[in-house]
Amino acid sequence: MRDLIDPRYEYAEAHSGPVPDYLQEVERQTFLKTMAPQMLSGRLQGRLLALLSKLRQPRTILEVGTFTGYSALCLAEGLAPGGVLHAIEGDQEVALLAAAHFRNSPFSRQIKLHVEQATDVINRLEGTFDLVFLDGDKRGYPDYFHQLVDRITPGGLLLADNILWDGKVNKTGRPNPDVEALQAYNDLLFNDHRMEVVLLPLRDGVSIGRKL
Repeated sequence: MRDLIDPRYEYAEAHSGPVPDYLQEVERQTFLKTMAPQMLSGRLQGRLLALLSKLRQPRTILEVGTFTGYSALCLAEGLAPGGVLHAIEGDQEVALLAAAHFRNSPFSRQIKLHVEQATDVINRLEGTFDLVFLDGDKRGYPDYFHQLVDRITPGGLLLADNILWDGKVNKTGRPNPDVEALQAYNDLLFNDHRMEVVLLPLRDGVSIGRKL
């Protein structure tokens, strides 16, 4: 991910904000207590997620793969009054960190953390979603699309992270299940007449889809 050391990226990050104090603490704790802190959405991507959520003002958000909670807290900034965010995390250890971060945020009563497999949660939850953010198992992205596309409200957003997979999605080489799943997801979104999409080369790639 070249943009992490690109001075243009650093400049963009420095001029995007402000970043709430509680998010800076989430970032600090993630680097102190996890083995893969690079999985954190980061400040620039976090500000993008917050802005998109504020523009949409969703009443219901679904996040598949919350890690330590940074991206969920960014998305929660745009929740409509009385809105709820369902955050799913399958790793129990990092889920404990996310739970603590949610409790110490202004959105403790609006975020519901589900520590189990995403498909089970999606099947159990009722109703529609105004915003969905995929940042979990990459091989599951195509299935998540099929599960969720009809449950996204008109004008709702379908966001997905790591969609470029370190630049491997547009290269040929040895078969890779993660790459193949992400390629399939990108094709599904692009070719679905119900969606319009922009794919941004931000960090490891962010896909922004809007339900028509």
